[in-house]
Amino acid sequence: MTHGSLPTHWRLRTRSLELPHPGGSLTRPLVMGIVNVTPDSFSDGGRHAGVEAAVEHGLKLAADGADILDVGGESTRPFSEPVAEAEELRRVTEVVRRLATESGVPVSIDTSKAAVAERAVDLGAEIINDVTGLEGDPRMLDVARATGAGVCVMHMQGTPQTMQLDPRYSDVVAEIHAYLAARRDMLVAAGIPLERICLDPGIGFGKTHEHNLELMRHAGRFLDLGAAILVGHSRKGFLAKAVERSLGRPATEADRDAATAGSACSLAAQGVQIIRVHAVGVVRSALDLFAATR
Repeated sequence: MTHGSLPTHWRLRTRSLELPHPGGSLTRPLVMGIVNVTPDSFSDGGRHAGVEAAVEHGLKLAADGADILDVGGESTRPFSEPVAEAEELRRVTEVVRRLATESGVPVSIDTSKAAVAERAVDLGAEIINDVTGLEGDPRMLDVARATGAGVCVMHMQGTPQTMQLDPRYSDVVAEIHAYLAARRDMLVAAGIPLERICLDPGIGFGKTHEHNLELMRHAGRFLDLGAAILVGHSRKGFLAKAVERSLGRPATEADRDAATAGSACSLAAQGVQIIRVHAVGVVRSALDLFAATR
């Protein structure tokens, strides 16, 4: 596969996931379900902070149609504080082990710490999802290469502590496209095959509401990078703001989920292959019906 051609599969540690592509059997994006094992994530922090609650939630997401479960033990919401490595390991270790064994779908570890990624893969995780684009920990590239895991590389301007202070771009789509292309080329040069790489423009990570809308409008432009494209817009503030403008009242969680599902269909129409969401059942139903009625 060359840069610019649409990938047909995303190769993980022990398996490959089919991606939607012309002529393929999959007609909708893959749905990645979010399992936050944190007390402070922006949307559902604290609901699934214990092992049993997190595992139960992950299994429900799988039953609702998740194709991947993304387990995270450190909030990356704006202005969140870093979590110590030992605490992050304590939060996610048993959840990853059990979901990798019991869910029947691939598990992703959402972390920027190499030691956490390494332990999670040892316990059965198939994917390393790093919001720092594998730049935050100098060992992460080696771990990704050695384990053979699929990797998801995200763009973020700044850090969670600084990213929303004053994000600026001359051309948000072009600049993030260039960053992801450079990260792709660096990873390939370092020995990670293109078919193992997924790229994420990082909705909400160092972007204003208008930046996020611009990225959503032009998500299809990232397809020429030749890797799987993931978008994680679920329940984010720009959706709430749009709902509030439309309805003239504060957005509820159900409103945010409806907005997430509606905009997921726009992403599907543009060819985005993976969508990361909280409300898997709502989004999966919307995507299935969208595909059936196109």
